[in-house]
Amino acid sequence: MDADGFDTLVAAHHREIYRYLLRATFRASEADDLAQETFLRAYRAHRALPPDANGRAWLFAIASNVAKNHFRAESRRRRAHAAVLETRSETDGAGPEGETLFKETRAMLDTVVAGLPFKQRLAFTLRKVHDLDYDAIGRSLDCSPDSARAHVFQALRKIRRSLNGYELPLGRDER
Repeated sequence: MDADGFDTLVAAHHREIYRYLLRATFRASEADDLAQETFLRAYRAHRALPPDANGRAWLFAIASNVAKNHFRAESRRRRAHAAVLETRSETDGAGPEGETLFKETRAMLDTVVAGLPFKQRLAFTLRKVHDLDYDAIGRSLDCSPDSARAHVFQALRKIRRSLNGYELPLGRDER
C-alpha cells in the first residue's frame, strides 16, 4: 500500500477505530491515545499490506492488539500499586514516620537506578517493572536475549552493591 492509500484508509476509518476503542476503554483520553498508537503502528507496517487486503479488518486487528496490551499493562500497574500499598502499610505503618521512610527509600532507589548505564537501566526497568521476557527486552534494546539478560544481571549487581549497608524496610516475606 502506498502513502496515498494509507491516508485514504486513515480518513475512512479513524472515527470508527476511535469509537471502538472508546467502547473498550470508556475513557475518551485513553481511546484517543490508543487510536494514535493504532495508526502509528499501522503507518509503520502499511507498506507490507497487500493492495487487495481488507484494510478495515487490519486496522481493527491492530486496535484490538493495542487495547489488549493497554489492559495488560493497566492490570500490571494496578497489581504493582496494590502490592506497594500493602507492603507500605505492613512495613511502614500509617503514620507520618512511615510515609517519610517510604519516600526516602524510594528516592534512594530511584537515584541508584538513575545512575545505571543507559542500556542496563532500560533492561532493568523492562524486566523488573514491566515484567517483559528477555526476548522482548532484546528486541526493544536491539540486542540478543542473552545480552538483555546480562544487562539485567549487571544492573541488579550494581543496585545491590550501591545499596549495601543501607537498611531498607523489610517486605513481609523477609521478616
